[in-house]
Amino acid sequence: MTQKLTRPNKFKVKHVLLAHGNGGRLMRELIEQVFAHHLHNELLDTNSDAAFIPFENNGSELVITTDGFTVEPLEFPGGNIGSLAVHGTVNDLAVSGAKPLYLTLNAFVEEGLELTVLDRVVESMAQACLECGVKVVAGDTKVLRRGQGGGIYFATTGVGQRALKHRLGLNQIQLGDMLLLSGTAGDHGTAVMLAREQFGLSGSLQSDAASVLPITEALLSCQGLRFMRDPTRGGVATIAHEISHVLKHSVRLYASKIPINEQVRVVCDLLGYDPLYMACEGRVLAVIAPEFAEAAVNKLQALGYVDAAIIGRVERGRAHVFLETELGGERILQELEEDPLPRIC
Repeated sequence: MTQKLTRPNKFKVKHVLLAHGNGGRLMRELIEQVFAHHLHNELLDTNSDAAFIPFENNGSELVITTDGFTVEPLEFPGGNIGSLAVHGTVNDLAVSGAKPLYLTLNAFVEEGLELTVLDRVVESMAQACLECGVKVVAGDTKVLRRGQGGGIYFATTGVGQRALKHRLGLNQIQLGDMLLLSGTAGDHGTAVMLAREQFGLSGSLQSDAASVLPITEALLSCQGLRFMRDPTRGGVATIAHEISHVLKHSVRLYASKIPINEQVRVVCDLLGYDPLYMACEGRVLAVIAPEFAEAAVNKLQALGYVDAAIIGRVERGRAHVFLETELGGERILQELEEDPLPRIC
């Protein structure tokens, strides 16, 4: 019988908050203290986006992931909840080094939703499946009473296959390794926020929601690759904190090197948000050995990912994330506490 984990500490809050879903400290504590505590087993790894199933076939292994999608509004510039559900699930497999193959789909549809909206969303989902080379092979549908849902919620499971030679993970990262970002930070979170029309702002910004398979396939062919993750909830800063938390060392980010769309920068400055905490849905943050980092960036740029850049480094020191400013100073980036933008993915 598998022994349960010892709870790291007592509950610091008494009720579930929206911030428990933001990808930051509260979400990590919720997972560790409740889900991992009760469901712990030798296959459950809460530091990974996917699980690796002990079934080997011709030098490969099965990989499985699961996700949920609750974006508001359902349709936003650059995508909708249907394409987002496919891309989000495919991307979790892709950054784990796997080739996505199959999906299952659970749809929770609210009473009163226009069928034309549902039709558009599922059509977009089908197109995303075609582009990513995956098939939805099973599913279930539930209808919620009016007022008990956000129009549509999707829950997905993805299955893929990974070559045994591709051993990626936080435990592979070493001191001195470089952080690579495949494109601009914060586009999705900012585009969804603008689509809500809550602040009287408008613009032409599109979400970056897309499959990252071309990016991960290119990076998997590079020497020295240690780790990949798509910076969704909590953005780039939250993945940097995850790396620092596991390694017990510092992560230094370079503000002058991080690609940020000018519209994202302006909107975040106006509203008091930080682009480094804003979600991306079509980017990859990779960690790669320093001697191979420049070649990896060049490869991505040659494929058309012109904003790809080295944005940081893993350093010996306290388990903090530091941002080196453009003026040469530095500040500590705190872990995300509140959730300023719930329901963005």
